[in-house]
Parts: sequence; C-alpha cells; structure tokens
Amino acid sequence: MLLQRIITASILALLVILAVFQLSSEYFSLVLALIILVAAWEWGNLAGIDSPLKRSLLLLALVLPMLGIHFWTYFLEFVAQNLDWPDVRNYSGALEWLVIAPVLFWILVMILIRNTPSGLLKLELKTRYKALIGWFVLLSAWMFLSRLRAFYDVEMALYFLILIWAADIAAYFVGKKYGQTKLAPDISPGKTVAGMYGALAVGAACAVVLSLIYGFDFMIASDFVLLSVLTVLISIYGDLFFSVAKRQRGVKDSGSILPGHGGILDRIDSLIAGAPFFYAGIFLIYRLVS
Repeated sequence: MLLQRIITASILALLVILAVFQLSSEYFSLVLALIILVAAWEWGNLAGIDSPLKRSLLLLALVLPMLGIHFWTYFLEFVAQNLDWPDVRNYSGALEWLVIAPVLFWILVMILIRNTPSGLLKLELKTRYKALIGWFVLLSAWMFLSRLRAFYDVEMALYFLILIWAADIAAYFVGKKYGQTKLAPDISPGKTVAGMYGALAVGAACAVVLSLIYGFDFMIASDFVLLSVLTVLISIYGDLFFSVAKRQRGVKDSGSILPGHGGILDRIDSLIAGAPFFYAGIFLIYRLVS
C-alpha cells in the first residue's frame, strides 16, 4: 500500500509541477478548476447529496462564480467603456478582500477542532449547509491558488505546493516513528502531535531555504518563516476538517479515483485550507516591501 501511495503521489506531483511551469496562468486556472470540480463531486457525497442532478447543480454553482472571477477585469472594462464610468476600473482589486472570509473560516475550524472535536463530530448540519460549506472552501481554494500563480509567478505557486507536500511527508514519517500522543484521536487516530511538530519544522526549513535562495533580508525571511509555519498549521487542521466530514458520512476516503490515496479530496484537503491563508500572507508581505 505504501509503495502504491508513493507511486501515485510521485506521478501526481510531476503532473502538477509540469502544469505550474508549462501552462499559462489561464490554462493553469482551467486545469485547477477541473480538479476542484471533481473534488466538489466527492464533497457532494460526503455532504449526503445522493442525487446526481443535485450534485451537478453544486458543480454549476461553482462554475458560474469561477467565470465571474476569471472575467472580472474584462467586466469592469466593459462597464467603463459602455457606461462612461472610467473610475470603475479602480475596483479591479476588490476581489483581494474576499480572502478574509476563508482565512477566518479556517482559523475558526482550527479552534473548534482543538477545543471541541467530539462536538464537531456530533454536529448535525442539513445537507444544504454542508453543500454551501463545500462550495465556499472549494471556490476559495481555486480562486486564491489561481491568483497566486497569476500574480506572484511560477516560483511562489511552486513553493506553496512544495511546502504543503513536504509538511505532509514529514508529518507522516515523524508521526510514524515518534508519535505517541494523538493530535485529534476522535477525528483521525493516525495523526500525532509529534507529526504536527515535524510538519511545522519542515515548513520553517522550507522558508529558510527559500530565503537563502532569494537573498531575503532578515525581516522578510522572518515573515516567510512565520507565514510558512502558520500555513502548514492551517493545512493540518484543514485535513482534519475533511476527516470530520468523512467520519460523519461513515467512509474512509472521499472517493476511489486515485490508487492508494482514495479520492481527489483526500489529496488536496491540505491545499484547500492552506491556499487562501498563504495567499493572504504573500499579499501582505509584497505590500510591505513594495
């Protein structure tokens, strides 16, 4: 099973890296959207949406705002030219403020899992609310990972992906060797406190390496270390969030599309939580140095 997981993960990582480097930001956003839509289909199952038609409506509810976000600046330009309102172009950066909501959501999720894990497991939400939560987190992940690739170049998008992957690997192997105290035993018995610390340490190490490569000064390097560690922390609890959904549904995996890994959601759960948080941090860091 471990060998199968390694082979699948290696192939996926290679494909993602090729997509980051070889595709334009528009095509990268499109490929990412397709992945998110598959994840949304799996979330529909976790949310208890058994009807294929209703799951398709969830996908449509994602596609429409994706199109709106993608063509936002084109829309503003159309309004500026046809309604003689040139100042409307100043609203092109309004979408940046949307990052606040998912950041606050994932911080709240982390607090709830840390303090009331059993309460979350017993929480009974209506299917429509579960669908709305899935819509929100998946759309946010697509939006801010796409914008990270478009506005902060290939290197920063690749760094984010490597950060999450390296943290996941560290958490697994450190937890397997040294883990005794469970991080959230009611939710995910396999995750340990030692594994979490291993992931956080690797996150800090990734930031140090990046800072040395780019020659960041001490303040910027410190910001990157803090951002990387906090992003890894949020990603761990994002993983646990989806574990809650799977336990409530009574399934081990979100799907079976990936050999040895389960579904798409099982592979990108950490990325979903980490993307908005990392984007918000990068946005602030770049504004401070510019």
